[in-house]
Amino acid sequence: MKNAITAISLIVLAASAASAQETTWSGSIKGIVEKHCLVCHGADSAPEYPLFKKEKEKWLTKGQGMRMDSYSHLVSFVGWPNTGAMMRRLDDGKSSKDGKPGNMYQHLGSTESERQQNLGLFKAWIGNWSLKRWSDTTKDDLIGIKVLY
Repeated sequence: MKNAITAISLIVLAASAASAQETTWSGSIKGIVEKHCLVCHGADSAPEYPLFKKEKEKWLTKGQGMRMDSYSHLVSFVGWPNTGAMMRRLDDGKSSKDGKPGNMYQHLGSTESERQQNLGLFKAWIGNWSLKRWSDTTKDDLIGIKVLY
């Protein structure tokens, strides 16, 4: 009986430690987005994705991207319908065929060290860091996505 209680206690402690280390939107990613992304992707200045897509050149000329200020806005650029878009834009080039970083990598921080740290948090949050588009994505690819709130 004592061994069973000890085993259960160890399992509970291990599970608590694992969940404490989970990277979440509310615990890590939201702060990065607020600090580095909302100038161009905030609710006050950026359009919803359908409007951005419809008038892309107009928004890009203004230096604005689509709205990315919330969990629900970001998640659609990870899983569906814009599968992998977040990863393609934030990647440091180590996952791409041509070795070039994504167009938003430079905005993840003011130093390479900060960019790598923030990229690591995004990778931990997303889970399956894949640059694939929807048509190339498998069920296993999707199952590997975490994006915990």
